[in-house]
Amino acid sequence: MTSDAVRPEITDLILRVALRDRSAFDRLYAATSAKLFGTCLRVLKDRAEAEDVLQEVFIGIWLKADRFAVTGQSPMSWLIAIARNRSIDRLRMRRGVLPALDDDAMEVRDPTPGPEAQAVAAGERRALDGCLGELEAGRADAVRAAYLDGDSYADLAARHAVPLNTMRTWLRRSLMRLKECLQR
Repeated sequence: MTSDAVRPEITDLILRVALRDRSAFDRLYAATSAKLFGTCLRVLKDRAEAEDVLQEVFIGIWLKADRFAVTGQSPMSWLIAIARNRSIDRLRMRRGVLPALDDDAMEVRDPTPGPEAQAVAAGERRALDGCLGELEAGRADAVRAAYLDGDSYADLAARHAVPLNTMRTWLRRSLMRLKECLQR
């Protein structure tokens, strides 16, 4: 695959990871981990440490994929910057530049969202539902099926009687419209 062909695929995977799609995360890892590991290894010059940092990088990608903006920025540049910065942070920590974490910071927190987080999530859900309502009905259904139900693009294309590339275009444009709507 050429880099021009990979760019939309990686962008799509990042956007799906932002919606907590585990299969997209697995495919993103398969498509990018070797390159990101190479970045970590070049900075750290220690294989074991680079492996640890790569794991941290993908945890960060899972948690912050929603921060990736579809603005023409290369998705690989974004991912490589995360890997490079995380590796540099590890170097600084190794050299004692960053303060060590205290014991309280290492304490495991209750993962259950508190009342404030639940209220925020409910508000975000209402906003997402409102934005989905602004899409054409078929496109909104396709977005829900692809990103919430995990239906494949091929299944959606067959269900909506459109070519596969048309379905990809629908989903990509719909995600961009959702992003614009949610940023208002």
